[in-house]
Order: sequence, then C-alpha cells, then structure tokens
Amino acid sequence: MKQPLVYRSQAPSLLPLFSRALLPKSRKPDDHTTLPDLQVDLLGVATNTPSLARYARVCGFSSGTKLPITWPHILAFPLHLKLLTDSEFPLPLLGLVHLRNTITQHRPIATGENLDIRVTLGNQQRTSRGIEFDLITQARSAGQLIWEETSTNLFRMPGDHADKPKSAPPALEHYACSETITAPENLGRQYARVSGDRNPIHMHALSAKAFGFPRAIAHGMWSKAKALAVLERETKWTAGPVRVTCQFKKPLFLPATAQLNWQTSDRGLDYQLLNEKGDAPHLSGRIEWL
Repeated sequence: MKQPLVYRSQAPSLLPLFSRALLPKSRKPDDHTTLPDLQVDLLGVATNTPSLARYARVCGFSSGTKLPITWPHILAFPLHLKLLTDSEFPLPLLGLVHLRNTITQHRPIATGENLDIRVTLGNQQRTSRGIEFDLITQARSAGQLIWEETSTNLFRMPGDHADKPKSAPPALEHYACSETITAPENLGRQYARVSGDRNPIHMHALSAKAFGFPRAIAHGMWSKAKALAVLERETKWTAGPVRVTCQFKKPLFLPATAQLNWQTSDRGLDYQLLNEKGDAPHLSGRIEWL
C-alpha cells in the first residue's frame, strides 16, 4: 500500500483537487487495469461546521442535537476526491457513475462531536458494464467505529454482454405512503455550495449538455438525503442503530417533481423515489433496524 495520507482537523483543499480531475490519464483503462491500495485519514474533524445548518435546510433535515445520517459523507467528500485524483488512481474522475450507497450508523452522532475519518478503495470487479469499485468510509469517535459507508462506482467499458438485449426491468412496487418531492432548477448549485461536489453535470443545463445530458441532474446523495429527511420526519426511524441502502436508477433532471413512496414493517422500511407520473424509479432502497 502507498503510504497513507493523514490530515489533522482540516481536510485537503478542493480547488487543487478539481483541477487535477481535469487532467487526462496517462493510459486508457483496460481489462488489466488494477486499482491501487490507497488510504487517507482525517483526524479530529469537527462535525458542527458552518455548512451544517445550510446542508440541513437544502436536504430538509430538522435541526437538533443529532447529525443527519448523511452528514459524515459530506465531511469525507474531500478525502474521496483526494483518492480519486491521486496520481496512481488509473480511472478518470469525470464520467464515474455512482451506482449504490450503503450507510451503517451504529449509534446517532451528536452535533459537535469530533470524528476521525478514514477512506480506502476496495472491492474492484470487472462486470459487463465496466469496472466497479467501492469507496469505503469509516468514522470513529474516541476510537470506536460509529458510522461507515460503502459507495459503489462504475467506470463504463464495453463488455462481453454489451450487445445483448436488455431484460425487461422488474415491475414497480407501489407503496401505501407517499409524498411529493420538488427540486428547483438551482438545486445542484445549492447542494454544491454545502457539499463541495461541483461536478458539471449537476451545476447548470449548459455544463450538463457538454456531458450528454439534456439538463442538469440532481446529486444522487441529495436525493438519498432528501428521502431520508422526509422519512425521518414521517416515521421517526433514527432512534437506534440502522443501515440504509440505496440503488441509484434514472437521473432526476432539474427542475423536477417526484414521488417518494414507502412502506414500513417490523424490521425496516422500504422506500423509492419515482418520477412525477410514478412509472419510473430515480432510486430505491431500504432502511433496516439493527
């Protein structure tokens, strides 16, 4: 493993990292491409930053003594970017697709609690769609693991099954509980200001068109956070240890109106964000009590 990078209190600056993200890779990724063992740590980071209240407003979380469950993802974002722009990381950052996200919170995190955050790469595999890999994030307080996340990303490459006809998607389930979600045209810019994620596909229709999208699309982690904020308000699900999974489906083009559907059971809660008509999914997931 390359010597791990360690930052204390202050995360790496994002501007130089975004500049590195624009640089071309020395060679084109292929079937022999292997991701390096990379690790970066941020020690003693404060959770109650000036952006926390703005983040809560953008995503719809209520203010209180406990952090939104997705907030450590925001604190770790500079570390994610640091690994993905490392000189030894062989894949281009722009164009990576966020497929899945799983967060396990072993206990609620108090607002103002300091954390040690570690991010590593892992679980590389070659699929028919390309190279998949995980960004693995762990947050500790006083040495105890209290929050962890796995974000699965895809670098598209042609595969053996690229020309085979796609199977029909499974029929959509429709859950009894529902709430309308609205996302304004400037949502990508609002979320970028509090998250640091300024990917051009989220910022403006003009920059999104340069990457093949008709309009800007909402950040996937905003969609997940917004869904969880609504479910937290409606179902009071954050009392104990919990795991929240999410699979990202179709882009949410801005501005947008969507349907959040959910159903509860003794062991958890299933949820999905559908388009306005309710016939196509933007994301789906499950909240599981641990």
